[in-house]
This record gives sequence, structure tokens and C-alpha cells, in this order.
Amino acid sequence: MNQIKKLLIIGFVWPEPNSSAAGGRMMQLISIFKENGFEITFASAALDSDFMVDLSEFGIAKKSIELNSASFDDFITALNPNVVLFDRFMIEEQFGWRVTEKCPNAIRILDTEDLHCLRTARQKAFKDNRKFEIHDLLSEEVAKREIASILRCDLSLIISEFEMDILEAVFRINRDLLFYLPFLVDKISDNDLLKLPSFEDRKNFVFIGNFLHEPNWNTVQYLKEAIWPLIKKDFSEAVLEVYGAYPSQKVLQLHQPKNGFFIMGRAEDANEVVKKARVVLAPIRFGAGLKGKLLEAMQCGTPSVTTTIGSEAMHGVLPWNGIIENDPEQFSKKAIALYQDENLWRESQKNGVVIINEWYQKSHYSDKLTAIVNALLTDSKSHRLHNFMGNLLQHHAYKSTMYMSKWIEAKNK
Repeated sequence: MNQIKKLLIIGFVWPEPNSSAAGGRMMQLISIFKENGFEITFASAALDSDFMVDLSEFGIAKKSIELNSASFDDFITALNPNVVLFDRFMIEEQFGWRVTEKCPNAIRILDTEDLHCLRTARQKAFKDNRKFEIHDLLSEEVAKREIASILRCDLSLIISEFEMDILEAVFRINRDLLFYLPFLVDKISDNDLLKLPSFEDRKNFVFIGNFLHEPNWNTVQYLKEAIWPLIKKDFSEAVLEVYGAYPSQKVLQLHQPKNGFFIMGRAEDANEVVKKARVVLAPIRFGAGLKGKLLEAMQCGTPSVTTTIGSEAMHGVLPWNGIIENDPEQFSKKAIALYQDENLWRESQKNGVVIINEWYQKSHYSDKLTAIVNALLTDSKSHRLHNFMGNLLQHHAYKSTMYMSKWIEAKNK
């Protein structure tokens, strides 16, 4: 009889697939491991939320854990997982040394979500009103922590090919430590497309995004201050509906119905909101990873207007699902054209379907990931032997992290 394989996921937060792309990404990962026979436990030190998914419905055990507490040591020793997946590098920093100490044979996987150091460096360059340069990453404090975390793990899941290139070319990470895994969605058939609302049945522009994510808040500010006035000047009846989880008071203050700018708050069903809209607006000025809102637009058959940053690593050489434009004047003009020109709109919609079907199919990646994880389970010693820098960082960094954590734990008693 085959031994049941156990996966422990340590989450930064509890999954909220209806609130953020990160939540959807986590549920996609859970699905892959579940289909491959893993018994899954999801642990987090985060507080429960009203919008977290009910993990028990997916046959997943839920465990609340504490930061800087030996209780985690007892928990993981008893669980004795074969694989531990860290949700973002901060979680690996906090719990990685405990996993290594108590379950040294467990395979350690890091899901980066996106490269935080890339997002941080781009945001700093934006605030300094200068162009981001790749060498900015080399002096970024977050990069030192994030790259160290990647090196300490047996495998890191990277969502963007652009980020794969950065890790290999800039930080010289061995590709054996990395696995490219984009968002994974269902294929769209011609019949699926026919079931979506038509051009005539749709109305309004829409933006959707979790407001706890700084690039989303910046995008809405930019829409309100720079883009929307230009659109309204040439298209007076235009309406923009802005949806997003966790809107702050500064977001709500942008609500201006008389100007066609509506702050709608959390969407009960994001898919339905995007399906009813005619065009998604996403003039994103900094960030990293892949943009879940733009993939969702393609799934809903809704063309989008975005920037080079917004579309980065999402479509290869395939035509975009709408318009890519960085200049605000041209962005506004092309957004209006896409909204009003049915032929352009339909062509853009079909482009999105092609992107979905060629770039984001689960069957293209899930078997490869499973094969890699099984190979690591079979022979992790050889893999780790060739990761000298990871072993070096584990030896030194974990000592400092371990003693800091133990000091906090003692202080809290």
C-alpha cells in the first residue's frame, strides 16, 4: 500500500479567492496537489476573515498557528509532512528554520506569488519620478531577503517568465531551483464564447482589484486624476465602476457619480461584474508578477486597456486582449475607440481567448510540477547537495533567525 503523502501549506493569510488573485492562485495550487493524492493541511497565523474560503469543503484541514512559538514545533513534528509549501518569502523566513529543524527531510517549496523585490524597486523608482532600471534590484533590501529565501528552498514557483529571466540573469539562480507556473484556468471554447454577454448587452468601463495591494490603489488614483478627465472630455456619457475588496476611506472619497466615477466596493461576484462591463481599464504604473484582473477579463470575454507593466509576461508575442498604451492621452483615446468600435472589440475578445488557451492551461504545467515534486521526494539529497549557496544561507541565516525568534518567544512569556 502506498503511503499517503502529506502537504503542509503555511499561508500568509487564509485564502480569499474572491478578494484577490493571490487567493485564486493558492486554490489552484491546492487543486494540483489534491488531484495528486496529497493529504493537505493549511496553517496560518492570520486572523480569520469573513471572506476566507471554507477549506473543509475541499477536504483540507485548517490549523491556526502562532508566530515565534514552540507550539509550531510540536504541531509540525506530529504532522510530519512530506512537503511544506511557504506562501511568500516572509513566511519562509518565519517558519523555515523550524521546518528544517523538526522535519529535515520534508521538501520545501516557496510560492513567491510575484517577486516582491521587483514590485518594491519599481514602486521606489516611481515615487522618485525616474525610470526603473534592472540594476536597482541589486541594492534593494527586500531582494537580499527574497533571494536568500529562494536559495534556501528546494523549489520556488515563479508566476512570470520575466521574473524567471531576472532570477537567472541578474541573480544567477540555478534553474533547477525554479519552476515557471502561471495562473491556471479552464480552456475557452467557441461555445463558451457564445454564452457570454454580447457587445450590445454590455455597458460601462470597469476596474477591479484588491485595495490592500498598493499598485491597485495607485492605478485608481491615476484613473481619477489623469485618465478619466480625458475620457469624459471626448465621451461625456462614459461611466467607470471601480470595484475592489477592502477599500479605505481615501478610496471611497474618490466616488463622484456626477462625473461618472463610481466607487462600488467589494464585488459579490467579480466574474459577473466583469462580464457585464464592456471594457476593463487598468493603467498600472508599477508592480510585478501577472495581473489576475487582466486574466479574469479574458475569461469573461471583456477586452482591456492596460500598460506595458500591466501586460508584462502575460501574452508573449500574441496580440493583446485590447490595447497596450502608456501615454495617458493615447490611453484615453484608444479606450474610447475600443468601447465604441464593435469590430475592434470582437477582435480583441478573440485575442484574449487565444491567450487563455495557449498560455494558461493547467494540463501544460500540473503534470510537470507533480513530476518534479515526486523526484524531490525520491532523492532530495542529491538536489540539495548541488545547492551549496542554499546550504550556506541555511547554516548562517537560520541561526540568526532562530535565536531572534527564541528571544521573542522568551520575552513574550
